[in-house]
Amino acid sequence: MSDIASNAPARSSRLFSSFSVRDAGTLIGLALIMAVFTLLVPGFLSERNLINILQQSSINACLALGMTLVIISGGIDLSVGPTAAIAAVISATLLVAGYPVPVAILAGLGIGVLCGGVLVAYVGLQPFIVTLGTLSTYRAIALIYTGGNPVLGIPTEFRAIFNGSLAGIPSSVIIVAAVALAAWVLLKKTPIGEYLLAVGGNEEAAYVSGVPIALTKVTAYVISGALAALASLILIGRLGAAEPILGNLWELDAIAAAAIGGASLMGGKGSIIGTILGAIILGAMRNGLTLMNVQAFYQLLATGLIILVAMMIDRMTRGRG
Repeated sequence: MSDIASNAPARSSRLFSSFSVRDAGTLIGLALIMAVFTLLVPGFLSERNLINILQQSSINACLALGMTLVIISGGIDLSVGPTAAIAAVISATLLVAGYPVPVAILAGLGIGVLCGGVLVAYVGLQPFIVTLGTLSTYRAIALIYTGGNPVLGIPTEFRAIFNGSLAGIPSSVIIVAAVALAAWVLLKKTPIGEYLLAVGGNEEAAYVSGVPIALTKVTAYVISGALAALASLILIGRLGAAEPILGNLWELDAIAAAAIGGASLMGGKGSIIGTILGAIILGAMRNGLTLMNVQAFYQLLATGLIILVAMMIDRMTRGRG
């Protein structure tokens, strides 16, 4: 453990410098995408549309922040979409049944924590295998719980929390900004952040140094599950209903945003700022293509190409290191 402590300042400085360069590159990429759509789509840079992009990006950003921590630890959480679905339908059911809004919110977040961490902690399998299995299991539970039907009639008090605004800024954007700040502090200013980087960078060396491997991984998956639940609450607050099929393919969008933002699927590398920028890049691209009436499968193609470019950049960056 003393080795980790003694090397922490130099390593943190090196990581911060590297991530700052990558974040700048991601920001340039966002600026280029915005510039292209500004030329192609009248009104793309209007205040209303920019706020719309941020609001649309907030859900994926929330998911991707949790996914980033998991990826940094050397894992992948494939169950964030189904976890979000379970949290959404349970919270919505409680709300419709007349339970207080805080109780429903805490229940949804609690479900996210349980789905994200319990099996990873106690099954004794690799987290990737666990989340691969729960990908279908959690989705089936959500469908069985609701009978495949949406839960309608979300109270206005709940919707006001997640679909309101403050000084013209959507509350969902404010919530995710607060989450991003907390995640940045966790990664940069706490021992947990050092543990995540150490485990993802070299798990064997981290173990020898005394890093609590299992606890570190469980912490990452618990946070990912909680943020998936929070993302689902934002969505049902916006829509006024919760569907058991909610969150389909969310895990891919979250992985994409993290990868675009500089997170390496090899582990040990990631950026909170980069992830937020990555989510906005995806949101801006989809918004612009939609305004241009581009069909959905071309949007998927564009997303895939962006991810491939991000992966190639990561490989070249690691090659220099």
